[in-house]
Amino acid sequence: MRTSRTYSLANLKTLKSQLLQWAQSYDDIVWLDSNNHDDKYVSYEAILAVDALTAIRCDFSDAFARLKEFQESTNDWIFGYLTYDLKNDIEDLTSSNFDGLKFSDLYFFQPKKLILISKEHIEFRYMNAVSDEVEMDFNAIQTIETLKFETQNDPIKIKLRTSKDSYFEKVGRVLKHIHRGDVYETNFCMECYAENVTLQPCDIFENLNTISKPPFATFLKMEDKYIMSASPERFIKKMGSKVISQPIKGTAPRSKDGEEDKRLKIELQNDPKERSENIMIVDLVRNDLSQTAEKGSVKVEELCGVYSFLQVHQMISTISSHAKPEFSPVDIIKSMFPMGSMTGAPKISAMQIIEDLEDAKRGVYSGSVGYIDPDGNFDFNVIIRSILYNQSLKYVSYSVGSAITAKSDPLKEYEECLTKAKAMRTVLES
Repeated sequence: MRTSRTYSLANLKTLKSQLLQWAQSYDDIVWLDSNNHDDKYVSYEAILAVDALTAIRCDFSDAFARLKEFQESTNDWIFGYLTYDLKNDIEDLTSSNFDGLKFSDLYFFQPKKLILISKEHIEFRYMNAVSDEVEMDFNAIQTIETLKFETQNDPIKIKLRTSKDSYFEKVGRVLKHIHRGDVYETNFCMECYAENVTLQPCDIFENLNTISKPPFATFLKMEDKYIMSASPERFIKKMGSKVISQPIKGTAPRSKDGEEDKRLKIELQNDPKERSENIMIVDLVRNDLSQTAEKGSVKVEELCGVYSFLQVHQMISTISSHAKPEFSPVDIIKSMFPMGSMTGAPKISAMQIIEDLEDAKRGVYSGSVGYIDPDGNFDFNVIIRSILYNQSLKYVSYSVGSAITAKSDPLKEYEECLTKAKAMRTVLES
C-alpha cells in the first residue's frame, strides 16, 4: 500500500526545479513534464518517480514477455524506457551498428517515492513510508535553491557520425528502394556525438527544456546513464479502454518575424509532401491499433493538424481505438512498437533499410519513456529531440532524422535534420 499526502502549490515553476534537483541523489529517476501544454489527454502536469524498490533490466531476448511478467507481478506503478532495438524481440531483425552509449534495451522500475503534480496540488504516494517521511521530504524540497545554469568550462565539439556527402549518398539509396517499391517511406537518421565529455545532466536538461518547452519532456537517470529529452511527440496512451497514438510527420522551422512564421506554418499545412508522409504513417498506426482494438473502434480523430512549438512547427495526427479487454497493457504497447513515425512503411522493410544504411545503433533514440499505472493505464512518449549521456564512458549523443518519400529533396531533408538538431546543439555547445 502507498501512503498518500496532498499539498497545495504556491509556485509551480519553482517547485519543478526544486523537485528535479532533490531527486538527483537517487540512482533511478524518471521526471515527466507536460510544460503546461493544452493537451486534452494530459493526466498530470508533471510526474516524478525515484528510488527503485524492484526493477527489470534486459536486452531484447524475450524482453516484452519479461516486462509483462514484471508489470503483472508488481501490480503497481512502473516507470522506464524501451529502446528502438526491441524491434528484434518482435521481428526477425538484428542491430549490429556502432553503439557508443551502451544502454540496456529495456529498463523499468517500481518507485518507492512517487510524486504527482497538477496545476494546483502536489501528491506524494510513498511505498512503505516511515513516520513523517513525506513531510520531511516536502520540507526539504521547498528549501532547495532554484537551479542556476552552469556553462561548460570547455565548449563541446559535436561530430557527425554520417558526413554530409555520405548522408546524400545514403538518402539516394533510400530513394532507390522507394522507386523499386520496397518501401513507401523510410525515416532515415544520423547521430551527432562527442567523446570525453563531462556534463551536469540536470543543468543540461533544465536548459534544453527552457528553450523548447515540449509537452513530453523527460529526464531519466539509470545509475550512470541519462536521457534528457525535449520530445514533442506522444507514442501511445491508454485511459480505461481507450488508446490513442499521435504520430508526428511534417516539420517546418519557426521565425522570429511574425508574418513569416505564419507563412511557414501555412506552407507546412498545405505541403503535399509533408501531408503524404503523415497520412502514410496514420495508415500504419491504424493498422497497428487494429491488432488489439474492438471491431470498428479505430478512428482518426485529427488528421494533419499543425502545432507550434518554440523551435519548430509540427504536423500531428491523432488516432484512437478501444482495446479488447483480453489484451494487457504490455500486449498493446508491443503491438505498436516501434512507433511508425520513426520507422516508415511498410514497417519491417523500413527497419531493414534503416539497419543497413544508418551508421549508429539507435538504442534509446526513437524508443520511448513512460509509465504503466496499477489500473493498466499508461502514457509513453517518443524519444526524439533528446540528449543521451553515458557518464562513465563520457559519451554524449543526439540523433536527428526525417521521413524520406518519393518526393523528397535530399538537401531539404538534410536542412530539416539541422533544424531539429538546433536546440540540442545550442545547449551542448553553449
